[in-house]
Amino acid sequence: MTAYVISDVVGLDPGLVAQYRALARDSIQLYDGQYLTNSGNAIYQVEGDWQPQNIVLLSFPSMDRARQWYASEEYARALAVRRAALRRNLIFVAGADES
Repeated sequence: MTAYVISDVVGLDPGLVAQYRALARDSIQLYDGQYLTNSGNAIYQVEGDWQPQNIVLLSFPSMDRARQWYASEEYARALAVRRAALRRNLIFVAGADES
């Protein structure tokens, strides 16, 4: 039932990025999410044209829980900062155990 949240992130303002990360981290924990990677980890391109800058990978116990987190009031505070802090592509992916 695991769900993954995958972000490809480009920071715009280091101070706001730090503020966003603190708000996001707290909200993720409230919704039973956990970081599997953090921005800044090494990325090795193997195939294709995709050239991600920074990948952040989160896991949640279910897709419902990931969606609840994203729509939450707690994460809304982080999203308000994110708009000026960074650009990103974001996807949710159901784990192999998700039906």
